[in-house]
Amino acid sequence: MALKAEPGSAAGTFRYYAEALDKIAGEVAPTTSDVLGLVHRVPVGVVGAIVPWNFPLMIGAWKLAPALAMGNSVVLKPAETASLTLLRLAEICVECGLPDGVFNVVTGSGAETGAALAGSMGVDVLAFTGSGGTGRKLLEASARSNLKRCYLELGGKSPNIVFADAPDLAKAAKVSAMGIFRNSGQVCVAGARLLVEASVHDEFVARLTAEAEALRVGDPLDLGTQIGAVNSEEQLRRNLSFMDMARAEGGRVITGGARILAETGGSYMAPTVVTGVARDHALFQREVFGPVLSVSAFDSEAEALSLANATDFGLAAGVWTADLSRAHRMVAGIRAGVVHVNTYGGADNTVPLGGVGQSGNGHDKSLHALDKYLDLKTAWIQL
Repeated sequence: MALKAEPGSAAGTFRYYAEALDKIAGEVAPTTSDVLGLVHRVPVGVVGAIVPWNFPLMIGAWKLAPALAMGNSVVLKPAETASLTLLRLAEICVECGLPDGVFNVVTGSGAETGAALAGSMGVDVLAFTGSGGTGRKLLEASARSNLKRCYLELGGKSPNIVFADAPDLAKAAKVSAMGIFRNSGQVCVAGARLLVEASVHDEFVARLTAEAEALRVGDPLDLGTQIGAVNSEEQLRRNLSFMDMARAEGGRVITGGARILAETGGSYMAPTVVTGVARDHALFQREVFGPVLSVSAFDSEAEALSLANATDFGLAAGVWTADLSRAHRMVAGIRAGVVHVNTYGGADNTVPLGGVGQSGNGHDKSLHALDKYLDLKTAWIQL
């Protein structure tokens, strides 16, 4: 994750938008013969970007590269617990010749630095990735200041749906395990809700549990490690509190559910699988942002779709089936910004990432991301 998902992905993002630079043009409107209508795409001005701690460099590049490509200046606030890579990126930009003041990194807490950025009259657009609670505060700050546009990529509680006719249950279990446990479960699109057709529920849970228990958790500086620490002791305590709620609501912890004591003294949690999770349970409805998978059974395609859409979130989803028609029906019916079919996770800069509902608005990645950092200006010219 440290070698590929962060610097590798960030470098690819910058290359993608650099290549797109001369592909973005204005428009000539089909007006009457004696009037020329031109539509110019112009920079918005100053972009404020607030990024989280789970993938700071990668997500920072998703905001920074398209904003710079469209001619804007950027003020970026990294997370308090993960600012080093973005400070280094600012140094690299200076070394590359970016003019002073075009890209600025300002560290500090969300309550102080983030609030100042959100309430600034000099910021024209705010791009944010993080929690729904913080997203609401940013909208309020926008309303109190200059009504800046706010693009919010918020949380998720993404369903990963396994039908009995999945083409390869062993592969589905392996990929689904990494779909939730990758980066210690600290991924906004993580497949945190596993929905399994009842006829294969026990078999599939056994396969997935074996995959979870085989993962090597430990020091991330050891390249033999597959799962590192969670972000902080506070995050670990929050993750573990969900275990208490799950047990109280009738869930069964199949594996994990506890802290792992590592030699490094860091905050490690075992990959966790909880079965018997009903749609009104906290573990079904609320984002944990840790290595915790809830499992629910279903009997029909209609029930699977109902369960998939039974939260306020709508960021990502997965569907495992050999039935092409069913796959298309599920893609159409699931309320989410991205739906994976017979895989989970993974995409490149050519496609957008964004959510619906309380997972936010606007899109990162792809050419569609450029729209956030542009204004349209019409020129109406009498000939």
